Amino acid sequence: MSVRNLEPTTIWNHFEDLNAVPRPSKKERRVIDFMKAFGTNLGLETYEDPCGNVIIKKPATKGMENRQTVILQAHLDMVHQKNNDTEFDFDTMGIQSFIDGEWVKAKGTTLGADNGMGVAGAMSILSSTDIPHPAIEALFTIDEETGMTGAFELEQGILEGTILLNLDTEDDDEFSIGCAGGIDTNTLYNFVPQSPEKDAIAYQITVKGLKGGHSGMDIHLERGNANKIMNRLMAEGQAFGLQIAEINGGSLRNAIPRESVATVVVMDETFVEAFDLAKEEIMEEFSISDSKLVIEIQKTELPTEVMSWEDSLKVIQTIYAVHNGVYRMSSAIKGLVETSSSLARVIVKDGEFKTQSLQRSSVESSKYDIAHTVGSAFILMGCEVEHSGSYPGWAPNPKSPILDVMVSLYKNKFNEDPKVKACHAGLECGILNERYPGLDMISFGPTIRNPHSPDEMVNIASVSKFYHFLIDVLAEIPTK
Repeated sequence: MSVRNLEPTTIWNHFEDLNAVPRPSKKERRVIDFMKAFGTNLGLETYEDPCGNVIIKKPATKGMENRQTVILQAHLDMVHQKNNDTEFDFDTMGIQSFIDGEWVKAKGTTLGADNGMGVAGAMSILSSTDIPHPAIEALFTIDEETGMTGAFELEQGILEGTILLNLDTEDDDEFSIGCAGGIDTNTLYNFVPQSPEKDAIAYQITVKGLKGGHSGMDIHLERGNANKIMNRLMAEGQAFGLQIAEINGGSLRNAIPRESVATVVVMDETFVEAFDLAKEEIMEEFSISDSKLVIEIQKTELPTEVMSWEDSLKVIQTIYAVHNGVYRMSSAIKGLVETSSSLARVIVKDGEFKTQSLQRSSVESSKYDIAHTVGSAFILMGCEVEHSGSYPGWAPNPKSPILDVMVSLYKNKFNEDPKVKACHAGLECGILNERYPGLDMISFGPTIRNPHSPDEMVNIASVSKFYHFLIDVLAEIPTK
């Protein structure tokens, strides 16, 4: 059975149309043009703001003209991740989705359900001819995944809506009413490469098969971080004169790193015995959270350049010192991660040691505290440290009028209470509220698992639930 034949066919077909368009963050030109053509072909007012966000406006249906205007908001870009053994070009190929039982998945890559299902939901409302709704302003932002550029640079004055429905939450029984802010910490250390000893032995170390996932939503699951695991393995070589030639760990700033590959040289083959003992311990530690973890070591050609033993030691000790994972749980909301950090990228190449990490917190002061905590370890080593890309969190409003409407509707429709939560992910709502103060905002969506990884999947039944609930919410929007 084709994904296009799933019910409701309108949302699944829009999702498949969208997934046929390559849409990596910062390379959204094709998907921007796709959305503009979509709106224009429907005869709707369609506009691209100077940043590249697309706004499509649809008038209220008959009898709904006196209701408040609703902004349906989702982001166009998606995280591009694939398995090492998957041949796929994200710049030219469309996502290859398939049905696996109760889920839709992609063949060896991220699926793009984050936030493609939200985009498809908004497209379904825009293209509908029989769904009652108030005036709609569909806002499709760019570059959410690598900096929230679209939200930050959204043109002011173009939107008139008073209610914003962000379609970017990943559990179909949850309403998000708050989210974490974030900040990037990027570091650089320049070193002078040297030639390895002629009798040195070179090895390539590979860490792969980790689950990875979203560094906000999944950080509390204690999944393995490939950069930290690689560092533990290299640390076993310090007694054997280990020098680092190259490291390529992680891929994206907001994904828990799943893979790392390093080339090192040592002066004694018995290093492999120490390595194997460390490998056994690590495999046991992560046997439950990351049962598919693979750690490999093999001899390789001697590299022409390596980092000095002293600088290699500095790198290993510094990465050991860097905090990774949950930093503080919220004292205000039970079970919510308040503050965290994820060491996303570690690179050693061409005389440079570089790292990239992302700190998140629902408390602004704590966000800067963890950023400086992480940065200090690198400063002590002598790195240049830059904190950038800071974006605000979204303060919960439990007295939100649209929340009251949606909670009541959900209880009547499903005979249970929805989970009203704040989340540890970075949503665009906080930034959008700065651009358009006073918006009444809620975030919700279908059930998505393992976003930002090739294991990403969306639950089929939850898509139907989400879409029909969205239709019901639009029918109950309060008057102006």
